[in-house]
Amino acid sequence: MREISLDRLRTLVAIADQGSFAEAARVLNLAPPTVSLHIADLEQRVGGVLLSRTRGRVQPSAIGDTLIARARRLLADAEQALEDVERQVQGLAGRVRLGASTGVIAQLLPQALETLEQVHPGIDVQVAVLTSQQTLQKLADGSLDIGVIALPQAPVKGLSIQPWRRDPVMAFLPARWDSPPVITPSWLASQPLILNDATTRLSRQVAEWFAGEGPQPTPRIQLNYNDAIKSLVGAGYGATLLPHEASTPAPENRIVMRPLQPALWRELGIAHRAGSVERSTGFVLEVLQELEAL
Repeated sequence: MREISLDRLRTLVAIADQGSFAEAARVLNLAPPTVSLHIADLEQRVGGVLLSRTRGRVQPSAIGDTLIARARRLLADAEQALEDVERQVQGLAGRVRLGASTGVIAQLLPQALETLEQVHPGIDVQVAVLTSQQTLQKLADGSLDIGVIALPQAPVKGLSIQPWRRDPVMAFLPARWDSPPVITPSWLASQPLILNDATTRLSRQVAEWFAGEGPQPTPRIQLNYNDAIKSLVGAGYGATLLPHEASTPAPENRIVMRPLQPALWRELGIAHRAGSVERSTGFVLEVLQELEAL
């Protein structure tokens, strides 16, 4: 079955609006025989007469009225589709799929998304809670556009991985504890602990930090939600080790924050597919880079 051409529908609508074949040809910048050919082709396709001449003016038939109403909607939809695609090509609109950990989403992304909303309100960022390995896998298979991941990572073919920011890991302790001004592995290992679970890069870093002075402590609970961990610390359930971004507020008054000795750092990188990226993705990358030094 042959499809109906949008060009032929546009010709039909122009004749209905102008009331004549000649005026439609002029408006569409077509030769008059081409206009006649378009209508003949449509009438053959639908199997009925679409236009008739009444008192010197071309008028749609009942069948023509039905097709013209549908044609107007189809032409408007096609025009809107082109405008939407053009806006996306220009980076003025579009969807960007981003993966990151819960900590990054809670502490860092809100600042980036607020800035993006101000400068590029047409860009929709869809955020997924993922581990670094899940993020890299989804970037590689094309189901993600940008990932915020823990570093270091082994190179992945087809992906660009660049360092982003470096934040200190701090001890978060119940304020009512009698704690030293600097926290060492040996002192913290003797306290009740709430730590990230073993699927995270931070968990492995913390394990290495404790290993420098003795055996691994057994945490009371392991979670992957930093805000929940901080709530438990505030309730006095235990201490934890978490990154602290300079741009985020200090913890609530039931929690004290202490530096570590030796110091520990959480390093993050930004990953995306190598080569050229869509402009909307590029704008999101630019906004993220602005948080690099914060």
